[in-house]
Amino acid sequence: MTSTASADDAQPVRAAIYLRISQDREMDGLAIERQRQDCEAMARSRRWEVVETYVDQSKSATDKTKKRPSYDRMVSDYEAGRFSAIVCYDLDRLTRQPRQLEDWIDRAETRGLALVTANGAADLSTDGGRLFARIKAAVARGEVERKSARQSRAHVQRASEGRVPKGVRPLGYDADGAVVRKEAKAVRAIYDAFDQGASLRGIARALSGIEEEDGDKADQVKGVPKLPNHSRTLTIERNKKRAAKDLPAKPVPDDRPWAESTVLGILRNPRYAGYSVYTDVRDRRATVADNQSRLANGERPRGKRRDWREFIVKGENGLPVKGKWKPLVSEDLWQRVQLKLDDDSRITNRVGTHRRHLGSGLYVCGVCGSFVRGWSRGYRCKQACMSRTGDPIDELVRGVIAERLRQPDALRSVAATDSPRLTGLQAEIDEQRRRIARAEHDYDAGLLEAADLKRNRTRAKEAIARLEAEIKTLPRGTVNVPILGSDDPAQAFLDADLNVQRATIEALARVTLQPQRRGRKKFNPASVEIDFGGANENPVATI
Repeated sequence: MTSTASADDAQPVRAAIYLRISQDREMDGLAIERQRQDCEAMARSRRWEVVETYVDQSKSATDKTKKRPSYDRMVSDYEAGRFSAIVCYDLDRLTRQPRQLEDWIDRAETRGLALVTANGAADLSTDGGRLFARIKAAVARGEVERKSARQSRAHVQRASEGRVPKGVRPLGYDADGAVVRKEAKAVRAIYDAFDQGASLRGIARALSGIEEEDGDKADQVKGVPKLPNHSRTLTIERNKKRAAKDLPAKPVPDDRPWAESTVLGILRNPRYAGYSVYTDVRDRRATVADNQSRLANGERPRGKRRDWREFIVKGENGLPVKGKWKPLVSEDLWQRVQLKLDDDSRITNRVGTHRRHLGSGLYVCGVCGSFVRGWSRGYRCKQACMSRTGDPIDELVRGVIAERLRQPDALRSVAATDSPRLTGLQAEIDEQRRRIARAEHDYDAGLLEAADLKRNRTRAKEAIARLEAEIKTLPRGTVNVPILGSDDPAQAFLDADLNVQRATIEALARVTLQPQRRGRKKFNPASVEIDFGGANENPVATI
């Protein structure tokens, strides 16, 4: 006798539950738990077997470039055949991208995927449900775009009026733009240290209070105070606000060392010079597209923070809008730091990199003319022309430079970088930027064609590039090396840290190392040439 299997013996539908919340400010999981309860109730009502629950907490589904790890894993598991049904609280929890929704509709139509929402608003197994889903996704997407446009317009207005930006407060300011004195002092010290030759790594280590094995603080960067990591400080401040509202505290991260990228962000931020800044997603996407074009043409891409000056808000006159907060550094210092950061020689490890030796990347090989490198015992030429013991060379160089600084005409060998020529070059750059702003205004008003706008922009940017290149050729002066203007510059030089000493030597002289005769063990001072470029009667000192 043949028996027939009953409906109850059929394999149950294997289902997955997907839960998501865009921003869980409390991070208590209550919102996710509510979704879970409703989705599990829906699965039970259909007698589906839940094989796994996928959760993306504080993950946006609006931006298609953002990763949702659990969502991506769910897609992979579906393609692998782990389940044939999905339950989510609402369609906008699953996706806010019409393209992604169409992918799920395709799976429902061609492969029998059953996708339902816990609130009963959508069921992709029916044509009416699919129609409703498409309409709902289109309406939701339109609202997202309208909201984004409103927010962008509000941010643009706020920036054009020079008001304090909303969002995470930067180091040195509170959320209302008032100065935080201890942090502001650190910001000024960071700018001064970098301007005087300190590396990003050295500044980061100084902020972290990291000591070298020999006991010297943080690559000998002086004046930069130790501070707790800014993310830790922000978390502690937020927890104080949460406590005032009787909310549980969030975990406070360990006081990890400062990152070089964070120091770079501080040095690049125009807010510290009092400039109002606005950026949006379109600006960042344009930078990505520009870098792709640069790579295709064999050019070096711009770093993600190289465009800060382009994001400074311009007024109707084409000039930068100043913010309604107190600048922490001067405009001249900020612009000078940007030029130094933009210097292509930094990419070749020539300028602004971490140094442990006085002459590494500064002294020149007398045989091939390349800069020597530091090693454990002293200096080596990268072309293997010579290898020299470092201590006697550095002692000689320090002594000769200090003696030069004791002479009343020492500053004659250094042209000040605050000369009228520098002021004129900066004024010309501002005029070129005003030309770009006027062309963009005329294009928006319909008075200029796109091709004309592009041509005007190209010409102005080429002019700016030439002017900035000329600024880089100006000799360094007392603005960059402040010890040259002190009461006793020689003693200030001897007492200064490694970076300031290097900057002073670079401003005053060219040091060339000649190879010593084979078999000679005693140091020969004549093998070290210190050229002051005609600033005195005997430009080459071979003491």
